[in-house]
Amino acid sequence: MAELEQERVRISDARTLRALAHPARIEIVDHLTATGAAMTATECAGLVGLSPSATSYHLRELAKYGLVEQAPSQGDGRERRWRSTGSSLWIDSDSEMPESVAAEKALIDLYLARDKERVREWAERQTDDPQEWRDASSLMGQQLIVTAEELTELNQKVRALMEPYRIRERQAEAPGGARRVVVQYAAFPMA
Repeated sequence: MAELEQERVRISDARTLRALAHPARIEIVDHLTATGAAMTATECAGLVGLSPSATSYHLRELAKYGLVEQAPSQGDGRERRWRSTGSSLWIDSDSEMPESVAAEKALIDLYLARDKERVREWAERQTDDPQEWRDASSLMGQQLIVTAEELTELNQKVRALMEPYRIRERQAEAPGGARRVVVQYAAFPMA
């Protein structure tokens, strides 16, 4: 693919959802998607704490389902580099297919477990951060009353607010003192 100006990669079928539902694969795809980087299996192995050969296997599986692809090599061409196939993921199982719904639930469980662990790690180390970062950080929850259309509009506005700060667009020219920050956002109707 030329210049990595792709849109969201839509994942809806059960096989692809199951292929992504592995902690190392999620981290690899998230990193490549967030940064737009092209990395070797050895570099990705450093991200996920696996051997390069195990990571290479995961990259080949992700490629089989269209989540990553080989990137042009650098230098003599002997090393295989990988990149994301899009600028973001869109998980959208087919609600008429029970196996897709089950695979999506399993994938969501992995994402939620990872996000819960990130919050827990932040809570444990936040007192070691400078005061300005403690003051800037936030963990909040709000309950709203909205229509489906209003919730769609709210989600679009939140996405638009975050867009200029995405790592992929900003990493080359981030201001001094900038750090990677995770924003975990969920908006859904209560039972």
